[in-house]
Amino acid sequence: SAILIEPTTKAILYEKNAQEKMAPASMTKVMSMLLIMEEIDSGRLKLSDLVLISKNASGMGGSQIFLDEGSNVKVEELLKGVAIASGNDAVVALAEKIAGSESAFVDLMNNKTKKLGLKNSHFVNSHGLDAENHYSSAYDMAIMAVELLKYPDILKYTSIYEDYFNKPNGSKT
Repeated sequence: SAILIEPTTKAILYEKNAQEKMAPASMTKVMSMLLIMEEIDSGRLKLSDLVLISKNASGMGGSQIFLDEGSNVKVEELLKGVAIASGNDAVVALAEKIAGSESAFVDLMNNKTKKLGLKNSHFVNSHGLDAENHYSSAYDMAIMAVELLKYPDILKYTSIYEDYFNKPNGSKT
């Protein structure tokens, strides 16, 4: 499936199977980053805030930035970990910080899809590892991306090709 839309008008310039439900994989993080940026924009979350890394977050598989359980990491470092490295551990840590648990954050994700009028998306995690009943469509993802771009500061992170993660102990990975 594919879609190309003009972001200000949402006019569809090209589409192929754009409403087809598919496993979104790490594109799930578009919705996660949208909710993270909303929290930052509202002032409820600051880039300088520290996030205590849980066992759950540090134990995430797939793409990760190798967070240490019990460490405190700045929101900005975690956001870079999500945007640059697609870090599953980083997005789970931020989800837990924002909503108290990843499952509560997933509820926020699904509520946001409803508010946006998206019909072909349902999330069961914040990171995108394959799971039953976890799906989205090219159209829905495009609308999420347009919403994310309403926070131009996200481009500071998504436009970085490579960076080092500054660990709390001063080392870099």
